[in-house]
Amino acid sequence: MKRLILATQFLTRLPLPPVMADEADFAACMRWFPAVGLIVGTAVAGAAWAGAWIDAWTGALAGVVAWVWITGALHLDGMADMADASGAAHKDRARLMAVLADPHVGSFGVVAVVTQLMAKLVLLHAVVVQHGLAAVVLVPFAARIGPLAWARWLVPLHAGLGARFAGAVRRRDLALWAGALVLAAWWHPALLVAVPAIALWGRWLATRIGGISGDGHGAGIEWNEVVLLLALCVEARLWN
Repeated sequence: MKRLILATQFLTRLPLPPVMADEADFAACMRWFPAVGLIVGTAVAGAAWAGAWIDAWTGALAGVVAWVWITGALHLDGMADMADASGAAHKDRARLMAVLADPHVGSFGVVAVVTQLMAKLVLLHAVVVQHGLAAVVLVPFAARIGPLAWARWLVPLHAGLGARFAGAVRRRDLALWAGALVLAAWWHPALLVAVPAIALWGRWLATRIGGISGDGHGAGIEWNEVVLLLALCVEARLWN
C-alpha cells in the first residue's frame, strides 16, 4: 500500500498523507503506475461525462482539463523536453543532454504540447459522441504499462529519474499488468494497441535518443494515451 501511495503522489496532484519511504520504495513504486492510471482515467472520464451534459465539446474540454490538472502536466513537460531534445539529437550527444537538462521549453516543445492537447481534445470529443467514455477509464491504465517495459529493457540515459527506476521492474510485474491488459481487452480489443505503441516508443528512444530518462517515460505515456484514444475511436466506428 505504501508504494501505491508513493506512485499516486508522484504521478498525480491528489492530496495524500505523507509516508516514510527510502530509495528502494520509490523505485519499486513504478510497479503501481498502471493502477494509478485507473485513478487518472476515472477522473478524466468523470469530468468528460459531467461536461457532456452541456454538449460533446464541453465534455471533451472538461476531460482534457481534468487530465492536465490531475497529472500536474508532468508527462506533457516530459514530452516538451523530448521534442526539444530530438530536434537537437542530429548534432551530437552533448547537445542532446544539454537540451534535456535545460528547464526552458523551446519551439519544438511548444508545438508538441499544443498538438498533443489538440489531439486529446478532438479524440475525446469523438469518444463522447460515440458514447465510449467508460473505455477512457482504461486508457491511462494501459498507457502506464509502458514505463515498466521501458525501465526493464532500455538503458538509463543519464543518472536521473530513469536510472532510479532501472532494475525495479520484475518479470512478474510485467506479466501481471499484461494479463490485466488482456482481460480489459475482452471488452475493448482496441486497448491491445498499447503493445505495439509501447514497442515503437521504446524502439524510437533506443535508436534516436539512446536510452530512457524521466522525460522519455513522460513523453511515452502521452504517446500511448493519444494512440489508445485513436484506437478506441476506430473501434467504436467499426462496431457501429
